[in-house]
Amino acid sequence: MHWLILGLFTWLRSFIRSRHDLGLEIVALRQQLVVLKRRTKRARLRRSDRLFWVMLRRLWSKWSNPLLIVKPDTVVRWHRKGFRLYWHFRSRSKVVGRPVTAGDVRASIHTMAKENPTWGAPRIHGELMKLGLEISERTVSRYLSRMRRTDGPTQLWRSFLKNHREVIAGMDFFTVIGELPDSVLLVSDSP
Repeated sequence: MHWLILGLFTWLRSFIRSRHDLGLEIVALRQQLVVLKRRTKRARLRRSDRLFWVMLRRLWSKWSNPLLIVKPDTVVRWHRKGFRLYWHFRSRSKVVGRPVTAGDVRASIHTMAKENPTWGAPRIHGELMKLGLEISERTVSRYLSRMRRTDGPTQLWRSFLKNHREVIAGMDFFTVIGELPDSVLLVSDSP
């Protein structure tokens, strides 16, 4: 009996409410019926259903009244998740990777390496810093390794040793740590 009275009051209240609110409530209830008619054991909401409820939440202040399938907190969570995804997409970096080294800096590295074949990355980096070019030694080293260093007379370690073997002296300095036996005679300069 009380369901009949409640239904009668709801019907009378529908005449007082605005057509806009009544129309949005009808749309919300129909969407829930569509989800329930999909003939699954458990009603599963698709992305389109979630998007519908998030948009309805933005358009209508009384969106949670006809909601039966999910809790209103769940819809709020979907909305926040969409908000986070939107701002993550907006704030992502447009440029990915390392910044590109300017062409004139690369040309300077190439010219210095070609004109001075014995210079390595530290020396070229120092010369570029003297010119006022901001570049790291690692970047200079990377560009030098990409270049083919066969275009100039470079001296390898083997050829250096071959060319200077007459004037190179090899010595080993070593110490013996321990006690000397008594039979060893130590010679001293003092009388």
